[in-house]
Amino acid sequence: MKDGSSTDLLKICQESTPPCQLNPLLFNGHLQTMWTAMKEVGPQIYYKRRLFESDDSAYAGSYAVDFVAKPFSELDDSLPPRTIYFSNEELGNFASVDSRPMLIVLHGLSGGSYESYLRHVLALLVGVGGEKQWEACVINCRGCAMHKPTTSILYNARATWDCQQTVKWLGKIFPNRPLYGIGFSMGANILTNYIGEEGSSSLILQSTWLGRQIYSKTMANNMKRLVELHHNQLSKNPKLNFEKIRKVKYLYEFDRMVQGPAWGYPTEGAYYRDASSIDSLLAARIPMFLINAIDDPIVADESLPYEEVKQNPYTILCTTSLGGHLAWYENGGSRWHAKPAANFLNKMAFETQVDEEGAFKTNGSIIPDPIDARFKASRRKWNVSRDIKE
Repeated sequence: MKDGSSTDLLKICQESTPPCQLNPLLFNGHLQTMWTAMKEVGPQIYYKRRLFESDDSAYAGSYAVDFVAKPFSELDDSLPPRTIYFSNEELGNFASVDSRPMLIVLHGLSGGSYESYLRHVLALLVGVGGEKQWEACVINCRGCAMHKPTTSILYNARATWDCQQTVKWLGKIFPNRPLYGIGFSMGANILTNYIGEEGSSSLILQSTWLGRQIYSKTMANNMKRLVELHHNQLSKNPKLNFEKIRKVKYLYEFDRMVQGPAWGYPTEGAYYRDASSIDSLLAARIPMFLINAIDDPIVADESLPYEEVKQNPYTILCTTSLGGHLAWYENGGSRWHAKPAANFLNKMAFETQVDEEGAFKTNGSIIPDPIDARFKASRRKWNVSRDIKE
């Protein structure tokens, strides 16, 4: 710790986690999860948007990053609530040498920066004044949060390239800010894959986990609406059959009709195996705190990486008996998950010692590499080849 005392990752996570006492009227995972559809108002977070052009020719196009901003009165009907674009003057004076911690957020499937579950976390960090003030941004998946895609493909559960580019850009623009990360559902999967690919870095992750699609009809309909919203652009992709896509009922069928053809996966199963972040978890070399409810009806308990977490001292998994999928509603409408997330991030940012290369120390020593070097955890089946011409 920065005060000279000894600690370890498990103790930090335990100290970050308050008792989980949820609304007794929402007494199972289905009720907790269904309550998220009530579209609660939640904390009022304001954003200013910056558009980026991908620097990877294999994944060309634009994507949107929403930066948390001070409240403003302007409105932009082309963007989600409380979101406007940066002015040209603001874009020209974007860099800063302050040393406030910076949180990078990745949302869930078909979501965006407007989602209540992530705003509950942000409110506990960016709303604090003084020396513990945070900065934050949300990387919106292409086509989400009213972003208009500029190519004929959107995103998938292992598309780490926009995250990678954003992290590098933030490191250059804000050279003194330590970078941290949090992901929710599919966003946690993407962020974990990024961590596995990068190994030791300045990012620190707290996440939930991507698993089975039990509520797949609802999720499929959300994705179908997203595809229809951007039909003019996506219809330019000759590999997509919109007549078949419109007949899709379940998420696995959507992935078969869209993700497979768009990205070159022969089956949805091949896509799931390649996109899964479970092996990437073994490659993580920075502290990770994972939170999941056992009664999550979308991410089944059987899919959680219990054994992988046991093998990697950089990872801690916290499970709750109740909470549903990205729900955890307490009496009064607050969301429990925001508390351990914010506590953990504050402890890592303000109390924990990290050396100059980003390595985490426990009891004064750097954690040794726990995985046999012959096992390449982040090896992927889907490869980018810039020499192949279609």
